[in-house]
Amino acid sequence: MDWYRMIFEVIDMRSFSNLWFWIALAVLWSTTSHFVLGVPHDLFRRALREGGQPLTDTEHLAHIYCRRLLYITRMGGLFLVAFLSFLTTGLLVLAVVYGIEFAQALLCLLVPLLLVGFLNLRASRAVERDALTGDDLLALLRRHRMALQTVGMFAIFFTGMFGMFQNVTRGVFG
Repeated sequence: MDWYRMIFEVIDMRSFSNLWFWIALAVLWSTTSHFVLGVPHDLFRRALREGGQPLTDTEHLAHIYCRRLLYITRMGGLFLVAFLSFLTTGLLVLAVVYGIEFAQALLCLLVPLLLVGFLNLRASRAVERDALTGDDLLALLRRHRMALQTVGMFAIFFTGMFGMFQNVTRGVFG
């Protein structure tokens, strides 16, 4: 059983004292704020500066992403809400009642992402409803990116404070 012990030394279930958790948190929020409604930030910046083909590409990518998200929501929205409610409630019970740190860490990742999903859905509905193009679409993408970055900023701050609290009160090494 030496391999079993070795695997659990690499994949530590004490998440807040694990470097991999913090790397995953950074990658999660970096990716979330880079791709806004399916549009990479560099393409968005080029569309603002140059217009023309980058603007057309931005419009196409945003509309494709929005149609895809709205299709998934309309086809499986009820199942998605039920599953996410089950998952969030299960993690909440494990985190609060039983004090399992891995569940607490997953909640620190999942709960802000639920808000991001709601914001994405709201922005997608606005793009579809108003058939946004050009400057109107770019303005929505800018506002939406700022909202996602704000959610990410508060999520990282809360996770950092909660993680430090966990490490100080429970001890880093057990």
